[in-house]
Amino acid sequence: MDFPILSLIIFLPLLGATFIFLFRYQKDNNKSAIYVSIFTSLANLLLSLFLWFSFDNNYSGFQFIEEKNWISGLIKFKLGIDGISILFILLTAFITPICIFSCINSVKERVKEFLIAILVLETFMIGVFCSLDLVIFYLFFEAGLIPMFLIIGIWGGERRVYSAFKFFLYTLLGSVLMLVAIISIYWITGTTDITSIHEIKIPSEFQHLLWLAFFSSFAVKMPMWPVHTWLPDAHVEAPTAGSVILAAILLKMGGYGFLRFSIPLFPIATEYFTPMIYFLSLIAIIYTSLVALMQEDMKKLIAYSSVAHMGYVTLGIFTLTKQGIDGGMFQMLSHGLISAALFLCVGVLYDRSHSRLIETYGGVVNSIPKYSLVFIIFALAALGLPGTTGFLGEFLVLIGIFQKNYLIGLVATIGVVLCAAYMLWLSKRVIFGQIKNPEIKTLKDVNFSEGTILFILATIVIFFGFYPDPLLNTMNVSVNGLIDNYEKDLIYHLSASK
Repeated sequence: MDFPILSLIIFLPLLGATFIFLFRYQKDNNKSAIYVSIFTSLANLLLSLFLWFSFDNNYSGFQFIEEKNWISGLIKFKLGIDGISILFILLTAFITPICIFSCINSVKERVKEFLIAILVLETFMIGVFCSLDLVIFYLFFEAGLIPMFLIIGIWGGERRVYSAFKFFLYTLLGSVLMLVAIISIYWITGTTDITSIHEIKIPSEFQHLLWLAFFSSFAVKMPMWPVHTWLPDAHVEAPTAGSVILAAILLKMGGYGFLRFSIPLFPIATEYFTPMIYFLSLIAIIYTSLVALMQEDMKKLIAYSSVAHMGYVTLGIFTLTKQGIDGGMFQMLSHGLISAALFLCVGVLYDRSHSRLIETYGGVVNSIPKYSLVFIIFALAALGLPGTTGFLGEFLVLIGIFQKNYLIGLVATIGVVLCAAYMLWLSKRVIFGQIKNPEIKTLKDVNFSEGTILFILATIVIFFGFYPDPLLNTMNVSVNGLIDNYEKDLIYHLSASK
């Protein structure tokens, strides 16, 4: 395709943000800003769907490549997608309009500025998944910190400034080492073009340090234990839309980074550090699940559950088996939908009663039955009920890890039981039982926009839970290519070292 569709998908939200900026000083223009942002985000979703339908599932290389010289020809503005990145672009384009619709009910002040931040953030997130140059990837990767920092720091809760700075410092410090690694790669290979680096191959003596530098950034972003402590604070203080984007998209950048850079560029180091990944992932699954059981704040419980679910993602990715990587990918997509829905559900209750504490509720099924139904659907999907996307992701990961190590698979299975425990415990205390708080009787059920959003999310979670082929077929050839290239490069480096 000669048309630069990737550039359009990346920069269309930025164009919409610019339109909103131009009339942001006019009074009573919140509606116009909302209409512009909704139109822009939905147009980008349609473009992303067109991109998906035009994608060739039988080709393992990068497609829709765009390439322009930049910075005196030293660095290229190079874009392209494969079967891995296209699904994250779709997820980002789908979640953004949901966030915009949700902020209509929850954001009351500086609405235009909030919408600008959301659209600018969408540009940076999609740019991450399209980049085929290390410098361009780094610029998009780091630029996303700024609008997210503002979303938490301006529209967050009481401790929003502390949480925003903690989020910013954790992710920035981790990425500084990645920048040093990118400069080192340019010094070693003479290029930052990802496809060229694949062909040149980084010498094995440099791989371990470079792998650790990239790991420092991706581990914080996911986040992996023990650098996960910024996530619960950020989720608790962020507005609903901020929590949705953080859980659904930003956390996935770490997993995407492992798939796009750590494994293909540093095969020797990946093989060496895989046991460490297994160890950290198992701690994340068990420890954070136990911590989630003790939480009294609904947002914090879901935040800790996200760390546990990301543990399954890293387990699956680093099995380097077809089922494991498919499971890690599917788990990321599934978690993006389910966690977004759970944070929206918490936001619905918070907008009505201004409390996220579990003890505030109980028996809400008696007053808001429609809400209770969708809440239970997403809680069951999060614990991996068969027939939902949550089941398929964990099932494939466990198949992959059992192929590698039976003991690790048994320990990881304990996390499934713990997940069922804290999600069922949450549902019991919030949805069922007797009404202890008189205010619960006066709660209003979901309105049209809230109900529509939650219904769409529930439908997608169940549809792909029963029929995952469209997603698996899209990633299939690219995952096979990733594994084949990894094994060939590993053999090449091992033979070269002898």
